[in-house]
Amino acid sequence: MKYQDAIDFLFPLHRFGMKPGLERVLKLLDAVGEPQRRLGQVVHIAGTNGKGAVASSLAAICCASGYRTGLYTSPHLLSYTERIRINGDMISESRVAEYCSVLESTVTEGNATFFEATTAIAFMYFCEMQAEISVIETGMGGRLDATNVVDPDHVIIPSISEDHTIWLGDTIGEIAAEKAAIIKKGASVYTAVEDPEALEIILDRADAVGARVRVLQESAECIVHGAGVGTLEFSLEAPGLSMKNLVAPVTGDFHASNLSLAVLAASEIGMDESAIRQGLLSMRRFGYRARLERISRQPDVLLDVSHNPAGVEKSVHTLCAMRGAYRNVVVLLGLVRDKEAGRIVRHLKTMTSHIITVDLLTERGMTAAELGDLCREEGAEVTVAATVREALDIIECTVEKDDLVLITGSFYLAGEVLGLMGC
Repeated sequence: MKYQDAIDFLFPLHRFGMKPGLERVLKLLDAVGEPQRRLGQVVHIAGTNGKGAVASSLAAICCASGYRTGLYTSPHLLSYTERIRINGDMISESRVAEYCSVLESTVTEGNATFFEATTAIAFMYFCEMQAEISVIETGMGGRLDATNVVDPDHVIIPSISEDHTIWLGDTIGEIAAEKAAIIKKGASVYTAVEDPEALEIILDRADAVGARVRVLQESAECIVHGAGVGTLEFSLEAPGLSMKNLVAPVTGDFHASNLSLAVLAASEIGMDESAIRQGLLSMRRFGYRARLERISRQPDVLLDVSHNPAGVEKSVHTLCAMRGAYRNVVVLLGLVRDKEAGRIVRHLKTMTSHIITVDLLTERGMTAAELGDLCREEGAEVTVAATVREALDIIECTVEKDDLVLITGSFYLAGEVLGLMGC
């Protein structure tokens, strides 16, 4: 196979949708020598929001400490190769083609999904590259997520809220149980979950399998000193740990808890303060993009992949604190169908009354017209755009230099915008 052949093979696997279960991915991995058993120290990350910040920052810290570090995240924005990295560098296209050639028959015979095949590729690559630490982000849930074939040394669960309810359950308790299932015997667990029901389930799971838990709000103090567009400064105090004025290139004080979890885990693994500081500063090189990322100035255009009510609420809260610096706020919004669109729009309405809706490049997306009707029902002023290109043209012709544009709702939307704008 060549790389385009591999992509043409992988992407149609989306037709199988999301099929929870470990049988298919285990067959793939068994066929290539069980690479999941040779990934070095494993850090497994699950949660509703914050996984990306934790994964990218921790991988950057590990790399700064001199460890050969694998990082597996999803989804990607522009290139499939973004999902799989060693020391921040994306897997080569030739390696993707090579691994697809090896896996092709087993994938086809077993009707494996896109994510299962991609997980196998990631683990094959980390094993071949002799990763000393592998930072692995779950795809959606935990218990039946394809990544849950690893035996983690460390587990991080930054948050739990309602998302993917069709697959994970209708209640916080059900969702928490799915995500807590990645906790295995002997693992060190770090969490910033505050919901009492969800936290109790995490603690019960850890107790049942003999894992040790550090709850951020009980075992550490995180103090935010400054939060602006693209910059966060905070300090972290915990038993045996005191780090003042840590700086990270992220927007929003809510990231402080996510980054604190990464720092706590890094410290336990053995990273020193110098590596922690260097890693935090370099986390964007490890794929951390489109989380309230400023991609243009005058007007400020912020790109955000928040795609559920809890994530959008945090983004809106962050921007409301900066609202006084801008004349108007315009939102460009695209959503997939399994999201609670009404709640998302209500959060956005606290910041603006003008929303531009667009179609997404996926069959799962709400149409711009459907989303526009929903926005009107919530009392928003709506412009329905035929394409993302048309929406960007509308923004260019109508907004002023002192306005703020927020592009949010989906990884699909963020990736298309980055491609069109050449960012």
